[in-house]
Amino acid sequence: MSEESRQLIAKQPSNGVPLWEELASRLETNDAYRVLRRLARPPASVSSAGSDEKFGVILDFETTGLDPSTDEVIEVGMVKFGYSGTDEITRVVDEFATFNEPATPIPPEITELTGITDMMVEGHHIDMARMEEFVRDAHVIIAHNADFDRRFAERLCDAFVHKPWACSATQVGWRACGATGVKLEYLLTSFGHFHEAHRAGDDCHAVLALLAKPFAGGPRSVLAELLATARRETQRVWADGSPYELKNVLKRRGYRWNDGADGSVRAWYFDVASDRLPAEVEFLRREIYQAEVEVRTRPITAWDRFSGRI
Repeated sequence: MSEESRQLIAKQPSNGVPLWEELASRLETNDAYRVLRRLARPPASVSSAGSDEKFGVILDFETTGLDPSTDEVIEVGMVKFGYSGTDEITRVVDEFATFNEPATPIPPEITELTGITDMMVEGHHIDMARMEEFVRDAHVIIAHNADFDRRFAERLCDAFVHKPWACSATQVGWRACGATGVKLEYLLTSFGHFHEAHRAGDDCHAVLALLAKPFAGGPRSVLAELLATARRETQRVWADGSPYELKNVLKRRGYRWNDGADGSVRAWYFDVASDRLPAEVEFLRREIYQAEVEVRTRPITAWDRFSGRI
């Protein structure tokens, strides 16, 4: 260790800046280092941000598995925040956090992933009335994997059925921000933070921190980008009865397989922007069916996107 480093560690802060923050700032001036800061939770505020303020709720579940029809929620985390008419975050309004004891023991792999044990959830249950009240005035529900969380949420509480949803993982162009992956931990690292992963409340605050960041270094926030995407109508295109030997063509195009276990169509499907629908229908007729068949389509909005009702 150099003499300069010894003196820096030994000295007391005289400018009000904590010593370790000063050390971190020095490291950041050198391209050979990257500094990660623990994500801090902003305090809740009761002060209104104006007459045009709306409310969003960030939601995260920890569960006993991936199937909302059979697996159970073991932890709920929600953060309510205010946002302006220009879709910028104004304040943290409230938090909701609770464990929930499932009917069967928590699988060992879930405990290993989340740190949640049977002892931690014993005797805890979700207050459904309080949950419903918490989301009552929300203008949007946001989850980092809404395709997963919405299905569990709607099974728990009808209040989630009648809300528009957005997904901070799939509806933000994270590549424009320099990120090449969408996992929450990875995105936080890209912005210089770390947190306690796979705990519902911590994950909600991590999403909130990401939403407050500038999108791609521009004047708008990530939240504004997310809401702009969520508000657009898209079209789900079903490739009913497509030839099996052409499944790889569909996969390369971006189509996903739906097994019909939830009672919906058993077929390949793809979601496209509404203005791209004619081109997608033409692709299926030309490359897949090689005939002028009727292609099944369905409009999707934030009110039903990510639900099991499509």
